[in-house]
Amino acid sequence: QVQLVESGGGLVQAGGSLRLSCAASGSFLSIDTMGWYRQAPGKQRELVAVITSGGSTNYADSVKGRVTISRDDVKNTVYLQMHSLRPEDTAVYYCNVLVRTWGKFDNYWGQGTQVTVSS
Repeated sequence: QVQLVESGGGLVQAGGSLRLSCAASGSFLSIDTMGWYRQAPGKQRELVAVITSGGSTNYADSVKGRVTISRDDVKNTVYLQMHSLRPEDTAVYYCNVLVRTWGKFDNYWGQGTQVTVSS
């Protein structure tokens, strides 16, 4: 079993910055892809950014240039640094990891952290 603990959400004014963190713990051999998704009220969950074990990244068009995803494989932690936040970035942000266990890959979600951007 894998546990994900997210932190860093909160209320920020438009134009401000936040850094989200998600630490993974539990029984696994390695972590493959790590990512952040978000879900605004009344909308479907959408990809924000992902980073592979090799360090390749992919971002949603809506956040490119404003968001940086990174990972610390010693701490089993993924980060999402967000700048120039906009009211439309308001959502619950979820961490997602793909871990390699004995003989298979498993996908896990964090509990979500609220990000609210005021205009």
